[in-house]
Amino acid sequence: MNKKKIFIIGGIVLVLVLIIVGNLLKKDSGIEVIVEKVTRGTVQQKVTGSGQIKPATEVKISAQVAGKIVRLHVKEGDRVKKGQLLVELDPERYIASVQQAESRLLAAKANEKKAHSELLRTKQLFERKLVSKAELEAAEAAYEAAMSNRMQAEGALKEAQDALDKTRLYATIDGVVTRVNKEEGEMTLGAQFQEDVILVVSDLSVMEAVVEIDENDVVNIELGDSAIVEVDAFPDTTYRGVVTEIAHSAITRGQGTTEQVTNFEVTITVDDPDPRFRPGMSTTVDILTKRMDNVLKVPIQAVTVRSKKEIEGKEKKNSKATSEDEKQNEKDLQEVVFVYKDGKALIKPVKLGISDDTHYAVLEGLEEGDMVITGPFRVLTKTLKNGQTVRIKKEGKKD
Repeated sequence: MNKKKIFIIGGIVLVLVLIIVGNLLKKDSGIEVIVEKVTRGTVQQKVTGSGQIKPATEVKISAQVAGKIVRLHVKEGDRVKKGQLLVELDPERYIASVQQAESRLLAAKANEKKAHSELLRTKQLFERKLVSKAELEAAEAAYEAAMSNRMQAEGALKEAQDALDKTRLYATIDGVVTRVNKEEGEMTLGAQFQEDVILVVSDLSVMEAVVEIDENDVVNIELGDSAIVEVDAFPDTTYRGVVTEIAHSAITRGQGTTEQVTNFEVTITVDDPDPRFRPGMSTTVDILTKRMDNVLKVPIQAVTVRSKKEIEGKEKKNSKATSEDEKQNEKDLQEVVFVYKDGKALIKPVKLGISDDTHYAVLEGLEEGDMVITGPFRVLTKTLKNGQTVRIKKEGKKD
């Protein structure tokens, strides 16, 4: 074999060796992971809900007597004062009723006067023993009946006058007309126990955000909790508020189905509401509940779960797990993080506190400055093992 062939073969062997060594070194360098340092700071828990903007005080103006609307003195958007005339109904039939009641009262008073005179005369005759006691008692009964008729007539007149007065509807608060449901010429039902709303007057100086909160979250909310209110109509603007009411009865949708949802209404009074707020505007509210300051924080994505056996290093390899084993493992799952140390991923059970959008508060299991593995997601949640060799992903490197 000549020297040329020897050099060629040697070169090929060297290349192969370098490739094999490179692959081995690459394999030994471990899985590429993303890490983040454990720091101290504030974790603010919040509960989010969506709903609508509503005025704190809203009065529905409806008629208590039936009639045709002959005059609407306001339109939507008008400001009104307490006691201001808003609506007039056709009063003609009620005026006639008052006149009839007045006439009946006059007749009742005349009958009462006549019966009283008859009673006085009968008493005088009875004293002279010119009439019997039965005749005296009959006169007394006639007078009492006449007096009763007069009282009934007075009541009927008051009722008729009250119905006439109710043909004129007045504002009961200072506010703004936020809705008008009827027009001049339309009829009102006039039922006392069934609303037939003609218009709505709202006090827009005090506005509320009424939102629905999931049953699992509402237990974390207390009266007086502060809140951040966002109104869809005013993007990039937030308003402060405070929780003033928490409903005790639930709102259930899809009851009896797999999509059943149970929520509770929570009312937040908005501080310094925007004059442009209108009832019914859509809103999203973040209610700030528990807060922890100067606490260790770990990114939410760093937290995963492992079975107690895996944490303790007692998990059997190459064994087929039965369904009972899997169920037991699910019961034994514990929250953990993987800490990066000297090129290894070390499993650490943790005790967590409250969380915000990005971090958990850590009560036990970690120290400030620990480097926790935050990704890739699939590696962290599924395949990463305790003690496995890993390497930190360089910033800017694409997957």
